[in-house]
Amino acid sequence: MTAFVLVGEVFTGGWIWDEVAGRLREAGAEVHAAALPVDPGTDLDAHVRHVVRLVDGAAAEQVVLVGHGYGIHPVLGAADLRPGRTARVVHLDAGMPQDGDPALKLLPDGEVRERLLRPDAGDEPVAPPATPDAWGRWGSTEGVPAAALERLTRLAVPQPPRTLTAPLRLTGAAARVPTTGVLCSAGGAGIETVQGLVDLGDPRLQALADPRVTFFELATGHWPMLSMPGELADALLGAAAGEGHRLTPAGAEPPPHLRPFLLDVPERHRERHGAVDLYLPDGAGPGRPLPAVVFVHGGPVPAGVRPTPRDWPAFTGYAGYVAGLGAVGVTLDHRLHDIADYARAAEDVADAVALVRADPRVDADRVALWFFSAGALLSAQWIAAPPPWLRCVAATYPLFAPMSAWGMTGSRFRPADAVRTAGRLPLVVTRVERERPEIAATVEEFLATAAGCGAAVEVVDVPGARHGFETVDHTDETRGAVEQAVRAVLGHLRGA
Repeated sequence: MTAFVLVGEVFTGGWIWDEVAGRLREAGAEVHAAALPVDPGTDLDAHVRHVVRLVDGAAAEQVVLVGHGYGIHPVLGAADLRPGRTARVVHLDAGMPQDGDPALKLLPDGEVRERLLRPDAGDEPVAPPATPDAWGRWGSTEGVPAAALERLTRLAVPQPPRTLTAPLRLTGAAARVPTTGVLCSAGGAGIETVQGLVDLGDPRLQALADPRVTFFELATGHWPMLSMPGELADALLGAAAGEGHRLTPAGAEPPPHLRPFLLDVPERHRERHGAVDLYLPDGAGPGRPLPAVVFVHGGPVPAGVRPTPRDWPAFTGYAGYVAGLGAVGVTLDHRLHDIADYARAAEDVADAVALVRADPRVDADRVALWFFSAGALLSAQWIAAPPPWLRCVAATYPLFAPMSAWGMTGSRFRPADAVRTAGRLPLVVTRVERERPEIAATVEEFLATAAGCGAAVEVVDVPGARHGFETVDHTDETRGAVEQAVRAVLGHLRGA
């Protein structure tokens, strides 16, 4: 008989699992839904010990431990103490905390993180959202019925602060316990995104391609036990059986981002200036300043990844292509290594733009910025208050609003809001047909807002194309889309 111990997110109790637990029991499973203690002085260790008691009390010889959000911390602590009785650990829309990490590190609500980090934070419990609408600060509520969201609000209880600030202690005893990730793609990453991170070669993520690690993806927000309990129960039963998608290890084949550019661009000399590379057209010189296009990569890209983005074929291809058409192509490396690095990356982009505009071979009054993927969040400050020398902003397969799981509520990095004050700044958006739904939703939000305020947006649609199509989808349609987008950007730089 399969046994499950289900451990919930902050503010919740065993009741959050009612529908899922019922479906699991109907399938013949033993189920224990944790009602973690919420006394003001309770700490993470108390929650770990509570889960251990549930494991010890299970009739089955081994149990599947399921941690939702915060719940993965006590689950991992219990698995570390009872590795022999843990059949599998399931990360349900949860991070991968390491030894010494407090749950606070992964909290999506930035204001709560900041308050609990203050020296005078004390033992005041963290209050749950007071209204159904406020739950968005703790993760996407997409798909949750209104009645279920109202019940969540009514039954939620304050979270003891020490459960969030105390470090998770792991000895490594459970390192070989099989794991499964159940990803909720409406509010965060899906399987394709995780595979892309593994492909980058970050050694911290290579364990995700271990054959004992499987993945399921649910097209819903952070609360699948409320939005799709049947599908979640099926995923948990599949996880217990060792089923699920397995990732391809890095190096098994050329990663998508290092495959050739879709256009045949002659190799062109480039100049390297710190973190910035200039691709110069023939005949460029101080007496003949030329317009420039600055290409800004996405991320987060782990700090140790080599080659760095400015040497990836897509960016060297774009920069060389525009240089061949008479504009200075610019690539750069910025320090978006983690979700928390957007402010630092924005400074890097601003510094790169200043360096480019100061070059005597560049016409400082004719510059375009071109953003890719999640790097498009960095476009917000330029779109919101465009300087007169900025002739165009382009974005390809862009993310125009932070994912809800990123904890960037109220962030200044929201082009979907910034476009309201773009005025007549030309905007060129390349949209791919096979975009990940969570990213496509932000593009539609951006375009709807742009239409409502009369922003000057040109959309280049790419039939059949995927995110990162320049190195993975070599078709007439994709080549034509790149040519069309480049023509549009250069047209704005030349005053057309």
